[in-house]
Amino acid sequence: MSLTLVPVPLGHISDITIRALEVLRASDAIIVEETKESTQWLRAHQISKSPYLILNEHTRPEELSELTNICRDKNVALITDCGTPGFCDPGADLVRSCRQRNIAVKALPGPSSLMMLLSLSSRRLDSFLFYGFLPQETDGRKKAWQGLVQQKQNLILMDTPYRYQKLVLELQQSMPDRFILLATQLTQNDEWVFEGQAKNIDLQKLSKKAEFMLLIYA
Repeated sequence: MSLTLVPVPLGHISDITIRALEVLRASDAIIVEETKESTQWLRAHQISKSPYLILNEHTRPEELSELTNICRDKNVALITDCGTPGFCDPGADLVRSCRQRNIAVKALPGPSSLMMLLSLSSRRLDSFLFYGFLPQETDGRKKAWQGLVQQKQNLILMDTPYRYQKLVLELQQSMPDRFILLATQLTQNDEWVFEGQAKNIDLQKLSKKAEFMLLIYA
């Protein structure tokens, strides 16, 4: 059988392909990151594969092995809370485990916060460094910023919604004059995009948490 990685909406429930819906409905099982997040839009599209299987940062090795066995015996779809699975989430662990056992792995095209961010840029970007998530601990974050300041290329960062304000403050302290592109809540009613110098972001107007992507221009 097989594992299929299915991109899901970033926020707006209509942002899903016809093929993705067909695969989800035809699958024998669906692996989700968090049941609460995923079942809301799945229900909106009349899809139910309860009980859902779980794969996230808390998944233990023996649980990952069990999920792999299920992919060997059934046609399984893997989704994440939003966007493309395997991108900065534990999906890569399952892909690797399936490949090690010669289980077919497929991927569908679809919503991607990274590609949306790049398309919103007013500058042509021929290359960039995707840094991803900054360390959680204070010392690690400080060292990370010190390293990023020295970089001479376009940088893309992200973090959890709960560290949105924290990251913007750190950005202003480390690189106040750098031009940046900040996109939050993409595809949703409260979507916000800012392009300009980091120091010009009004911290008082930022929401406490938000899904976001950050591009720091070279």
